[in-house]
Amino acid sequence: MNNETQKTGIDRRNMLKNLGMGSAAVMAGGGFTDAFAAKVAETSELQSRATAGLPPIKIKSCKAIGVKSSPDGRGSNLVIVKVETTEPGLYGLGCATFTQRAEAVVTAINRYMPDFCIGRDADNIEDLWQSFYVSSYWRNGPVLGNALSGLDQALWDIKGKRANMPVYQLLGGKCRFAIDTYTSISGSTPEEAADRVLAQMAAGQRHVRIQPGAYGGVGSIGSDPDFRKAGFGMERDGYMDQQAYIRFTIKLFDGVRKRCGEEIELLHDVHEMLQPRDVIYLCRNLEQYRPFFIEDPLSPENTHWWKELRESTIVPFAMGELFNNINEFFQPMANHYFDYIRCHVSQIGGLTPAMKVARLGEWFNVRTAWHGPGDTSPVGHSAQAHMELATWNFGIHEGGTFSDYLRELFPGCMTKENGYLIVNDKPGFGIDINEALAAKNPINNNAGQWTVRKRDGTIVRP
Repeated sequence: MNNETQKTGIDRRNMLKNLGMGSAAVMAGGGFTDAFAAKVAETSELQSRATAGLPPIKIKSCKAIGVKSSPDGRGSNLVIVKVETTEPGLYGLGCATFTQRAEAVVTAINRYMPDFCIGRDADNIEDLWQSFYVSSYWRNGPVLGNALSGLDQALWDIKGKRANMPVYQLLGGKCRFAIDTYTSISGSTPEEAADRVLAQMAAGQRHVRIQPGAYGGVGSIGSDPDFRKAGFGMERDGYMDQQAYIRFTIKLFDGVRKRCGEEIELLHDVHEMLQPRDVIYLCRNLEQYRPFFIEDPLSPENTHWWKELRESTIVPFAMGELFNNINEFFQPMANHYFDYIRCHVSQIGGLTPAMKVARLGEWFNVRTAWHGPGDTSPVGHSAQAHMELATWNFGIHEGGTFSDYLRELFPGCMTKENGYLIVNDKPGFGIDINEALAAKNPINNNAGQWTVRKRDGTIVRP
């Protein structure tokens, strides 16, 4: 031990001893002694020297950047939050994409967020998250959640840039060299689906989600519905024959497994569009094909069926895409109802709450499988990837393949090699946005088509 270290250690012991004496004096006399006040000042000075590092920075501005995911004006509405700081040139990006109500999120960000966060300390992410979460009094919901997510992820991006580290290092460092992914295919016949799975296997994929159609087989299975003939609803409303869907999905797994073998992992998404007993029937028939997981088997209105569903089958479940609040995960995890966390990270408020859910999952052997369709921006995918690198109980990453247009729009996009996502090691999330290009392809209020009916016109709840 050198003299300086020894002196510092003695000073610290003496300081703590004197602080204890001072505390006793305060308790005895009912006030602060001069000696106590002096020691408090000395302690503050020592702490300041010990924690001296980067200068404090404040939030200078924040705004939403809305852009389409394809250059033809179609595709998903993507919303990015850009947070600038008082340090020149230092800013962060976060994903706030609620594609079905994108303009509502943009309004929340541009009209309400600046008044809330400008002038606040950009380093205090947890405090900013908690205070913004309750700042409107009414909380939860995808509009507030996505606005908050954009702010939260942008602050993590800033913190990584300040530390000159990729965000995964701030979360504990790598647990794996890269991130395994799954892709999705659909087929009008089991043979067509098997051909597409084989093509994915040839490209290096080890996990493929197989579907009868784009959204639960809507429009691809079943005859012309009676509600259309009766002029009920809108002509554009989707149709789902639930029993035909069940029969086809069983044949789909059988055909793909026989053609593609046992090495490939097969996934499937129910999209919450079946009644609980029908889900039980489907899963029991799929057990023999060993699915990697069955996604979103129950709608939010039927979560009271979880116990019976879990006890009825051994297939793994992925759940949580429609959850808004991280508290919704606790009881299902504690009861081992599902095996994979499936939440939309931006909907629940960003990286900060998602890491809490992921860490909770470790205690109950629940793995992560964040929602990552085409309406998760490359910024959102990057945030998920950094969490996945640092989370021991990672399960699988959805998608992660980006078009040339998206790569130009978001410089620093992850790359995929042999089915694995590879992040760059630049500070923060390692991704940027081309604002000039984004301005050429703004969002619109097209919410897509999400109305699905049974044969008689009854709404099917996703």
